[in-house]
Amino acid sequence: MASTKTTNAEFPHTLTITLPLPTNRLASSALRALEVDTELSPFVRRDMTVTSPKSGIQTNTEDAKTVLEITYRATTNRMLRVAVNGFMESLGVVLGVMEELDVDVLEAEGFEK
Repeated sequence: MASTKTTNAEFPHTLTITLPLPTNRLASSALRALEVDTELSPFVRRDMTVTSPKSGIQTNTEDAKTVLEITYRATTNRMLRVAVNGFMESLGVVLGVMEELDVDVLEAEGFEK
């Protein structure tokens, strides 16, 4: 799920990506793997966190935090698009590795190929 909002005058172009994952362990692993690659452009800002799903019963336990939320802010639409495209490539690699190395968890949750 993705949404766009216009906020901050310096970085007016914003995109938030929410990626639900089966468990907190997988969401936290994805966060740790992706956050090591910082944004190189001074025209782009990225924030990532692991949160609970927005719908349903809300709990504040760590196990309930299964959604990887990524927010991009950029000075132009083009910079936003370029940054998000690069991130999506990295995300695809991380999810592919998770699928290969943690097959039993992903298959048990219905995320089969």
